[in-house]
Amino acid sequence: MSFTKTTEQSSHYNHLEKMSVNELLTNINQEDITVPQAVSKIIPQIEQIVEIIVSKLKIGGRLFYIGAGTSGRLGILDASECPPTFGVSHELVQGLIAGGDTAIRKAVENAEDSTTQGWIDLNEKNINKNDVVIGIAASGTTPYVISTLKKCNKEGIITGSITMNEGSPLAIVPKFPIVCVVGPEFVTGSSRMKAGTAQKLILNMISTATMIKLGKVVGNKMVDMQLSNEKLVNRGTEMIMDELKIEASIANELLLKYGSVRNAINNYNVK
Repeated sequence: MSFTKTTEQSSHYNHLEKMSVNELLTNINQEDITVPQAVSKIIPQIEQIVEIIVSKLKIGGRLFYIGAGTSGRLGILDASECPPTFGVSHELVQGLIAGGDTAIRKAVENAEDSTTQGWIDLNEKNINKNDVVIGIAASGTTPYVISTLKKCNKEGIITGSITMNEGSPLAIVPKFPIVCVVGPEFVTGSSRMKAGTAQKLILNMISTATMIKLGKVVGNKMVDMQLSNEKLVNRGTEMIMDELKIEASIANELLLKYGSVRNAINNYNVK
């Protein structure tokens, strides 16, 4: 398949080693500024997959991200932040990476080249037709991801993708592709930079919009967040104070008694 791999095109800058630190940082920042602009152009694509995800999760489905290297790690990051932020099960949004958990910290040689392991990994999670699988790969050519989405398609499982190259397999194989063209990287081919930033922004949009539509946010507050540390307990206390117009000590007592901002407010209101 022939397509223009913009993620591999030569940087707009040259002789990077001759730049001062200030020049390096300024130029990197100038490139980064273009990323949200690129994301804004593909909001309709993101909207389509979010609508599908919400509908599937409402009937008991789950969301899976699958990727290799930086892409896989970003999927895992987004998935791992859903339970503490929105109070959902760790099973609801899951991230899988080529090479398994070892690859989260260290690259696993040739893991992304497997055309069978991705489906094996999903089967271990009892993948089914209620679930949604989103493949993530800046290049759009990762075999681990492409082969898995093809198998999902055959099994009637909804598929989506996040890639930065138009015309790549990952822009064609899934039913709901998201293609965000960010152009050449500051360091040629280093897709952990602009491409990675775009992926993070898109993943944030997908998970946050989904959780809001599932009722996990009230007003603008994370009413179901897990109280896993003192900072979050204090934040929850302030939310309750603001909502109920009560003193901090009473708000804190309610929060610790009922275990979440939502439950504290609901139980106070029924008094």
